[in-house]
Order: sequence, then C-alpha cells, then structure tokens
Amino acid sequence: MTATADKLQTLDVVLDGLMRRYKERVPDVQGVINAMIKEGLIKNGDEIENDHIAFRTMGVPQLGIKSFEKIFLHLGYQKRDPYFFAAKKLDAYWYSPPTPKHPRIFVSELRIQDLSETAQHIITSYTDEVKSDPVDSIDLDNGAEIDAFLHRPLWRTPSYADFKQLGKESEYAAWVIYNRYYLNHFTVTIHNLPDGYNTIADFNAFLERSGFKLNDAGGKAKSSPDGKLIQSSTVAEMIEAEFAGGEKHKISGSYVEFAERRPLDEFAHIPYTQLKREQRREGFEAANADKIFESTYSSQTVKRN
Repeated sequence: MTATADKLQTLDVVLDGLMRRYKERVPDVQGVINAMIKEGLIKNGDEIENDHIAFRTMGVPQLGIKSFEKIFLHLGYQKRDPYFFAAKKLDAYWYSPPTPKHPRIFVSELRIQDLSETAQHIITSYTDEVKSDPVDSIDLDNGAEIDAFLHRPLWRTPSYADFKQLGKESEYAAWVIYNRYYLNHFTVTIHNLPDGYNTIADFNAFLERSGFKLNDAGGKAKSSPDGKLIQSSTVAEMIEAEFAGGEKHKISGSYVEFAERRPLDEFAHIPYTQLKREQRREGFEAANADKIFESTYSSQTVKRN
C-alpha cells in the first residue's frame, strides 16, 4: 500500500507517541542521547537516525502478528522476510518503511502452542479476555487513537505468580504478559556518526566508557555471516512493576539497540558519507536477533544490579 501524505502524518503521530513514552520509561535512552551530545556526536536527539523499532506479541488467533501488522501495513509499511527462532519458540517478520526517514519495524510472536500446557493455560487465561481482533475496532487513520491503543492494557493485570511461572519456561512470555504491546526497543544507527564512533566496536567502547551495561550474549558485537550487519544493545532497564493485588516487584523493561549497516559489495567504493540507505545491507539476521532478545532476560539484567 502506497503511503499518502495523510498516512505519513498519522505514522509520525504514532511514532512520536511511542518514542515519548519509551523515553519516559527507559532512562538509558536519554542517557545515551546525553552522552552523544556531550561527546559532540550530535546536537540533539532528533539527529539520531532510528534504524528500527521492535514489538513483541502473543501468538493467539485474535492477536499476534496478523493483528498487529495491520496498523503499520495500513500506514505504508511492506512485509518482508520471515524469521524462526526455534529455541525461543518465536516467529517474526520485518517491515520496510514507506520512506527512508522512517524506521524499519521488527515484530515477533510467541509460538504458545510450543509451550507446556501449564504455560498455555496461563497465557490464554489472559488473552481470552480479548474476544476479537482489537485492531479491527481502531480508526487506522487516527494517529492519537493508534497511540492510545498501543499503550493501553489488552487484558487484566497479571499476578506475580503467573509472571514468575511463565518466566521459568519463557522469559519472552513473561515480558509480554506484563508489557503487552509496549515498545521493546529503538535502534541508534551507528554508521552515520563521525569517524571513531561509526563502527559497533568503537561505539561499544564509547558506551562502556560512558557507564552503560551491554548485552554480552553471543558477544557484545553481534555480526551477520556476511559481516555487513553488526548490532549491539544495552541490558534492559529494571522497572518497578505493579501486579494484581498491588504487589510490586522489579522486572525487566525495555532497552536501546545499536546497528551498523555496511555497504553492499557493489557500493563499497562509494565514500561512507555519500552512501544512501538502499546501498547498505538491508533486513535482519536471525542469529543476531536471537541474542538481542536476551537483553530483557535475567541472565543479562543481573548485570545491572
């Protein structure tokens, strides 16, 4: 679907709403921006190119990717490659944006049919409260309405006991049962930064000098086999979450990712500063994403203690 000017305006409202709430909830976002400003890399956060944003969903008939993607397909995104994560029991797709100034989108979905009967029962006890596809009742030309939908509860507040039980089998499931469609992460584009900061290796060193904790699952820098997509991420913030009955506990929230996309072979002769977005490595890499998912897992968040 071609995006009209009205749809692009709606998309901007949605993305602005997502980023506003995300910054409020994830101090690392402003922390990274402030560190980059202090280092003289940018003048303000608006200069950062957002490589992609990511969402997590539950694979049940009335929700999941088939429901969620309707929002962004309507606003001009195009569905691209599928991904399968066997160990984490996930399916995913990425979506290319209507213009180069907009971020790619990565949407994953938990294959609940691959979980134990106990976990499936817990999940459906919540998701069954959603009787029909909720996106069908949204005006997809109304940015404020979409923004409100993405930040409101889909089901009742989970109990801490259910959250803990799910986490034993799938930390992804536990994250979604509490956070629902909350933005999982946004991604700072690295390759457009000044020399000395425009590779993941250099930028990771800068982040660690600045006091940020990095996800080291699979190494702090995660590279595709062709060496053209390199990614890293912070460890998710621990947030105070209120569960059913007013019970409060610290759980993992969201995080910040970083991406370096190197030029395709046929464009390798072009100076870095003159490369266009379409001349760089596109898409995603399953092995990279598999480890980036772990930014919210306890094996990583323990590093923030």
